[in-house]
Amino acid sequence: MNSESKKQLNIIVLGTAFMFMFTAFQTCGNVAQTVITNLNQTDFHGSGYTSMAVIYGVFSASNLISPSVVAIIGPQLSMFISGIFYSIYIAIFIQPSTWTFYTASVFLGIAAAVLWTAQGNCLTINSDENTIGRNSGIFWALLQSSLFFGNLYIYFAWQGKTHISESDRRTVFIALTVISLVGTVLFFLIRTPEESKSEEDETTSDNFREHTSGQSKMTKAVDAFKRSIKLCGTKEILLLSITTAYTGLELTFFSGVYGTCIGAVNKFGTEEKSLIGLSGIFIGIGEILGGGIFGLLSKNNRFGRNSVVMLGIVVHFVAFYLIFYNIPNDAPIASIHGTDSVAFMEPSKEVAIFCSFLLGLGDSCFNTQLLSILGFLYSENSAPAFAIFKFIQSVCAAIAFFYSNYLLLQWQLLIMAVVGFFGTLSFFTVEWKAPAFVSKASDYSSI
Repeated sequence: MNSESKKQLNIIVLGTAFMFMFTAFQTCGNVAQTVITNLNQTDFHGSGYTSMAVIYGVFSASNLISPSVVAIIGPQLSMFISGIFYSIYIAIFIQPSTWTFYTASVFLGIAAAVLWTAQGNCLTINSDENTIGRNSGIFWALLQSSLFFGNLYIYFAWQGKTHISESDRRTVFIALTVISLVGTVLFFLIRTPEESKSEEDETTSDNFREHTSGQSKMTKAVDAFKRSIKLCGTKEILLLSITTAYTGLELTFFSGVYGTCIGAVNKFGTEEKSLIGLSGIFIGIGEILGGGIFGLLSKNNRFGRNSVVMLGIVVHFVAFYLIFYNIPNDAPIASIHGTDSVAFMEPSKEVAIFCSFLLGLGDSCFNTQLLSILGFLYSENSAPAFAIFKFIQSVCAAIAFFYSNYLLLQWQLLIMAVVGFFGTLSFFTVEWKAPAFVSKASDYSSI
């Protein structure tokens, strides 16, 4: 097997490992608030929204140190250890208590920062400027296949149920924990490409490569931290931060809030809980379609990336408009008894599920192109660049999960629409000037 084939195999293994892990985690996030609403009638007193706010808050802070962790232990071991903490968080739901739930949320936030920084590093060292768009698409399509399997089970297992029993909960979360562990083990199948640069070589210039090879691990960690801080002030990162902020807000909405909204609409009848799973499936269809088409077929040229992002924001605006008309405003903050309110039309299951598809499609448009442009601009500084990307995304996700406890649906949609509009403009600006940015970005490898 030649080197290029090995790299492509690594990308497939990486995507497959994430598919298993996030089959478990995304399904967990999609049903967490619904399950917790039932648990709050017992001694358990927690909030799925608050947990996710904690996770993304710690996630954001931990991105400051995650490049150093990856520099010390490497991307493969970083992803494996992180996967263990994802599995622990999911396992908490088998027999939950309030303190273990929130403690696991804190540790998961740290693990998530390390996982996604290592993922970006692994994606970049197995790609070049000609294959980064294709590989981003392969990874994203495999990752988002995770939305199919767990949610398909939820749809059939919870069909016709208005209350989630203890037996139902344990069965689901035992299965999800095992699935997460399978994905974690798969990280050991990733092999370092023969002619790829090592982490030391990737993050230093040619003139200092020999000197850097003798640095201590602590020096490498400090060096990675300094590069992250330096990159934060660059024009291209500041512009892309607006686009990244939008992906954090809409990630919160489609992964946690929208499923809860659907499950709270009493007008959907006995199907309201199983529709949560169906919604997740159609989000996955949209994600896979976007990753498969726009990621794989897009070229590294300015017109290609901009057109995909433009499609993404148009698709999301259509989704927001339909959701506003279809879902009652009080759905995100409804009690265990749901809501009998009606928006501007009689709630339609078909429209709700179609909006799920649009949310997934639009999200894939933004994320595949952000992965592509970051790998293109920062091929020699992938770990710090992806850490900053996840830092900004997670801060905004944490903020969104926090306000989701309080804001009516219309205000949540308005916030996303405004940030999405400006985020699209800022992405266009960076993409138009990408050739000039590339030479400048490479200068940071000598920091």
